[in-house]
Amino acid sequence: MTPFHIPDYIRSIAPYIGGKPIEEVAREFGLDPAGIVKLASNENPLGIPDSAKRAMADAMAELGRYPDDAGFDLKRALCEKLGVADDWLVLGAGSSDILITAAMTFAGNGGRVVHSQYGFVVYGLAAQKVGAQATVVPATAGFGHDLGAMLAAVLAVDEDEPASLVYVANPSNPTGTFLTPAEIEAFLDEVPAETVVVLDEAYTEYLDPQQRFDSVEWVRRYPNLLVSRTFSKAYGLAGLRIGYGIAQPALTNLMNRVRAAFNVNALAQAAAVAALADQAFLDASYAVNRDGYRQLTAQFDAAGIAYIPSSGNFILFKAGDAADAGAKANVALLKSGVIVRPVANYGLPQWLRVSIGTKPENDVFLAALPAALQATR
Repeated sequence: MTPFHIPDYIRSIAPYIGGKPIEEVAREFGLDPAGIVKLASNENPLGIPDSAKRAMADAMAELGRYPDDAGFDLKRALCEKLGVADDWLVLGAGSSDILITAAMTFAGNGGRVVHSQYGFVVYGLAAQKVGAQATVVPATAGFGHDLGAMLAAVLAVDEDEPASLVYVANPSNPTGTFLTPAEIEAFLDEVPAETVVVLDEAYTEYLDPQQRFDSVEWVRRYPNLLVSRTFSKAYGLAGLRIGYGIAQPALTNLMNRVRAAFNVNALAQAAAVAALADQAFLDASYAVNRDGYRQLTAQFDAAGIAYIPSSGNFILFKAGDAADAGAKANVALLKSGVIVRPVANYGLPQWLRVSIGTKPENDVFLAALPAALQATR
């Protein structure tokens, strides 16, 4: 028992655990790091774009100074791309920073947060960090958001005091499920004006053309909407930790008061400006992901492996029927030099999430998969 007076909601937090690093797996299983394939953290298999590397090299000379806390150059580039004013933007150290800052700003001091079962683990962590009450709404039979039930949960306690914050992911991680624009718009029409809706679009650049929609136009129409995006996925900047939120100034003004000063470093800002303009890299990222999805799902279909159709750069698949199937298959894959993501912490112990890699990376995973699945029996 420590002598510190720590609130129970802090003591109850389970620390976030990311995908295993390649070096850790190499040490643990005595493997050559060069032969390990990491498909665990939904990173871009193409890595960081050359345009971003050049921008960072140019920015190196000024690293002895603090970064631009206002993010002038990056906000200007985002304004040009999105068609909004700079006071409609808030920058974060990855979109997780945006998600947590939203909870700190709008749900602290006993607020209530609503999110879906199988939603990104940071939603619940964000609520815990600020001592908010989290309501987890059961998912649909297809593992997706039940927006009708989520709306009911927003209003459940007292219609005069609805939930402070509701997280909606599209596509959702770790399931990859997709909500149609009509479903989201109908939800936004019904959510009380005093409830902030965070629309998490970390994977929006991977959507097929027929799925894409203009969420920035929704931001113009709904003063309680915050759209969260990241440079970690399709733009290849995961290690730099940079994301952003789009909302009307009534929300961003408050979030910019709460966020940590200098929360986005200078290299990240320079790289993001370059990556944002690099359409060729974004197109290549989309194409590699599309082709990889077809490669993996074709093998899953041929082998009779259950999986959830995904609109992101990952696929949730069932490792077996045993209660510990996911854990057993995961260890077997690790011993083969393949890192995927167990999702037992989401209440899915029979499932694993595999990020979509390059064709050679996917080949290594698919070659190791049959023996890994056999280990679950």
